[in-house]
Amino acid sequence: MIFQKPVAAVMVASALAVSALGQAPSPAQAQPLVQLPSFAPLVKVGQPAVVTIRSQGQQNAQAQQIDPQMREFMERFFGRNFPGLPPQGQGRRAGGLGSGFIVDSRGMVVTNNHVIDGSDQITVVLSNGEEYPAEVIGTDPKTDLAVLRIDAGYGLPTVDWGDSDGVEVGDWAIAIGNPFGLGSSVTAGIVSARGRNIQSGPYDDYLQVDAPINRGNSGGPLFNDFGEVIGVNTAIYSPSGGNVGIGFAIPSNQAADIVADLIDDGSVDRGWLGVSIQPVTDELAAALGLDIAEGAMIADVVSDGPAQLGGLQRGDVILSFGSKQIGTVRDLTRSVADTDPGTRTDVRVWRRGVERTVTVRTGRFPT
Repeated sequence: MIFQKPVAAVMVASALAVSALGQAPSPAQAQPLVQLPSFAPLVKVGQPAVVTIRSQGQQNAQAQQIDPQMREFMERFFGRNFPGLPPQGQGRRAGGLGSGFIVDSRGMVVTNNHVIDGSDQITVVLSNGEEYPAEVIGTDPKTDLAVLRIDAGYGLPTVDWGDSDGVEVGDWAIAIGNPFGLGSSVTAGIVSARGRNIQSGPYDDYLQVDAPINRGNSGGPLFNDFGEVIGVNTAIYSPSGGNVGIGFAIPSNQAADIVADLIDDGSVDRGWLGVSIQPVTDELAAALGLDIAEGAMIADVVSDGPAQLGGLQRGDVILSFGSKQIGTVRDLTRSVADTDPGTRTDVRVWRRGVERTVTVRTGRFPT
């Protein structure tokens, strides 16, 4: 028995086949085969507020001296005016390159201290190519942060600080900066770790990211997927000098407070206890009767310092400072530094087998 399709159905099917074979779908109808995230909307908002920073300073003349025999050799073969040969007895202009971002429409720019350290001439280049001389408002070498100011004559685009305490390992991280002087570039990755201590200063608390960060990215912003700044790109781990997927950013909650201080009066006021501290090891915890090796043990107390005046003693183990639990020495260092001078704070300590609380008025960290 032979079955025959209705003529109308055959005609419709043939028309569809011709359409499918003879016509490509219009761009408006085209859909990606796999829906992947796009950071384009974020970049459009954040990129205008990211700047390039060029700095110049007089390099030490003595550091530029070369071996006399080498100088004679180079002058003989390349001439006295060879560009790579500094004038004898003179230094040369040393240039630096980095990134930054605008946090105030009046022209306040955040960057790393090491980008402009030792410079006597700083230029900020906006994303639209405009260049402006910059004034240093304040620096904080301990956290490697600096604030510059430029006068563009009009309100500049800005970015907003995000909450770095809410960042979790595995969250998106997007970096915008000026790697190797190539100009504004965008890279993306994830937050790889929190609370990294890379021994760069007393207040290390870095976010580690695998978003490619290279030389020239220093001082640039690290965004979350909401377009908020969650960190200031500062350092990389790289045996080769290039990106290997390990970069470090100052958390925004730490950076924002320091930047606010620098904008206010050009300096950072930190709390001070006046103690020398050491880690609590397993052996030390057992000897002191502590169940867990945590806290920071006071090794010495500054005479007439805030700690001594507040009743803290040598041998005390600080378990908490205010509302902050102290697990390591660095926890105490950061907690005290983040406390405004003159603040009365309850300190919970372990002393001769007994837990007790004393109240200390923090001092101002000596300059």
